[in-house]
Amino acid sequence: MSAPLLAVENIGRRFGGFVALESVTTAFEPNKVTAIIGPNGAGKSTFFNLLSGVLAPSTGVIRFKGRDITRMAQHRFAHLGIARSYQITNIFPDLSVHENVRVAAQAFHARYDIWRARAALTELDERADAALAVVGLASRRADTAKFLAHGQQRALEIAIALVAEPELLLLDEPTAGMGPEETKGMVALLEKLARERTILLVEHKMKMILGLSDRILVLHHGRLIADGSPQHIQADPEVRRVYLGQNDGYA
Repeated sequence: MSAPLLAVENIGRRFGGFVALESVTTAFEPNKVTAIIGPNGAGKSTFFNLLSGVLAPSTGVIRFKGRDITRMAQHRFAHLGIARSYQITNIFPDLSVHENVRVAAQAFHARYDIWRARAALTELDERADAALAVVGLASRRADTAKFLAHGQQRALEIAIALVAEPELLLLDEPTAGMGPEETKGMVALLEKLARERTILLVEHKMKMILGLSDRILVLHHGRLIADGSPQHIQADPEVRRVYLGQNDGYA
């Protein structure tokens, strides 16, 4: 087994007297796709928020490449190599497709460069174009972002994340609101991205999860109740009882 890229030890999160997540311990290997599933209120969003630095855990430790990042500020996560997309598409709708990605690339460039105009930083354009090529949007670079189809906007959001060259990509329902064809395109993109980075995703489309994931974690009432391959999770009687349902079918 490879050394873990990300590891969590007994992490938990309380909101007053409510326990949203309790004593979760697990680790994630490089270049694997892991899906996080569970019923509404299972703690998936809280878990994702802890892993991306949006929230700090009430208990436990988070390590990235062996480094303790438990109390690190959220903006530092991106510079370490952790990027995240959100369930609600988060782009600049009135900028061009290319400008959306270039702005993100510029955020990782040196802040102070009094001798060069921003427009002269051609390497930023190149990084933006490279990210757009990866997600299949190179031909739409001059288009205004708000005129992209929904699936293309989701792909643009991933391109924005990719300019940070993340080793770990956290995706919150990347196929939300997509039809079958758009979902198929997103799955193909995720399969391509997973060849060079670790992907964690929260999703509700079980057929997609079972076909795409190397591993699945199942949360229920804030606890990790199952962790294994899609085949293992599909056969787990406790998972079927609390989430999938005995007659789900999986066809």
